Amino acid sequence: MQTRRIGDVQVGAIGLGAMPMSIEGRPDEQRSIAAIHAALDAGVTLIDTADAYHMHADEVGHNESLIARAVAGYGGDTSNVLIATKGGHLRPGDGSWTLDGSPEHLKRACEESLKRLGVEAIGLYQFHRPDPKVPYADSIGAVRDLLDAGKIRHAGVSNANPQQIRLAQEILDGRLVSVQNQFSPAFRSSEPELRLCAQTGLAFLPWSPLGGISRASALGSRFAAFGEIGRDHGASPQQVCLAWMLAKAPVVIPIPGSSRPETIRDSVAAADLTLTAEELARLDAA
Repeated sequence: MQTRRIGDVQVGAIGLGAMPMSIEGRPDEQRSIAAIHAALDAGVTLIDTADAYHMHADEVGHNESLIARAVAGYGGDTSNVLIATKGGHLRPGDGSWTLDGSPEHLKRACEESLKRLGVEAIGLYQFHRPDPKVPYADSIGAVRDLLDAGKIRHAGVSNANPQQIRLAQEILDGRLVSVQNQFSPAFRSSEPELRLCAQTGLAFLPWSPLGGISRASALGSRFAAFGEIGRDHGASPQQVCLAWMLAKAPVVIPIPGSSRPETIRDSVAAADLTLTAEELARLDAA
């Protein structure tokens, strides 16, 4: 698989979004671990998680713990695997999502994530989502403190607009390395953030790049061009979608969600799919 960079770390061009392994409708642990091992076998070296990826109130960090067990139990070399986690989003256990971007919470959350992942420093720690009750600068200041203290190796932001990205880069003294925003054929409003990342060399990590858990399988029918071009290449519409994203800028690293070995293997194949300029224009128009 081709590689791309997050800060000074080289990762595979396709990452794994592990959220479906821990929220509503999640599979049994054996299948999830098989999916993670399949991703590693296929050359995936970026695994994205968050402490809020869980169902019940008493299992905060379920996804982080699952990933830690899967990586520890993998038979091959995992020294180049970058686990990216996030803090600042919470799930009370009733299916809702809440926010806490206070510095106190973020620092406490990072300490708990360190324990669950079983590492001395988190490879990439991302502020999950702006909290309107807390000044953005205060939240990013906590991330800066974690970076200065060596608790995290790299810092990123998620669900951020261009102004917030620039502010984060300023507060972090130029050490921001990534932006994780929603981006898919159905959700194009993060294109300004993608362009900013391309201009400044920040990794752009599209979440839900295939349209979300419930809609990924219907991508080719919802957006006919992805299915048509896929048939021309003998590829799935999902592969075409990820290849389209990779072609947008060398900083783009999609993180499709998966909980099955076959779907992550299908996604990884997108890194070897080359689309023509005409095909890319058709997909942009779709």
